[in-house]
Amino acid sequence: MDTVLLVLLIVAVVIIGVFIALYFVGKKLQKKQAESEEQMKAVAQTFSILVIDKKKMKLSEANLPKMVLEQTPKYLRRSKVPIVKAKIGPKVMSLMCDAKIFDLIPIKKEVKAVISGIYITDVKGLRSNLEIKAAKKGLFGKIKDKFSKK
Repeated sequence: MDTVLLVLLIVAVVIIGVFIALYFVGKKLQKKQAESEEQMKAVAQTFSILVIDKKKMKLSEANLPKMVLEQTPKYLRRSKVPIVKAKIGPKVMSLMCDAKIFDLIPIKKEVKAVISGIYITDVKGLRSNLEIKAAKKGLFGKIKDKFSKK
């Protein structure tokens, strides 16, 4: 009985220690993210771009500069990211896009985009407002709509 209590106490202390470590690591990562967002906002510029295509694809397939691939951690190189192929002036470029605004970007239309390096952070309609697509409903949402109509 005495050893069981001792084992439970040790396990509780280890779990508390892990939570405390995760708290401080999370705080440090949040601070880093806030600093990088400030830097991105500082160098952001607004361009008028013509969106040719948009896809979610791997970084290696996206035609991005080699420097971008070299700076990306190896475990993230195979993950799919939102890529927008756009014409900025006379150049056709592949740009990375924020996942929050990826669905807002219309294909084969001209938009005003706030770009920081090769990263699109915000999009506004050039001549009209952007169309916001309705979110897809899951199974329970469809069932709920069926029964609420009757």
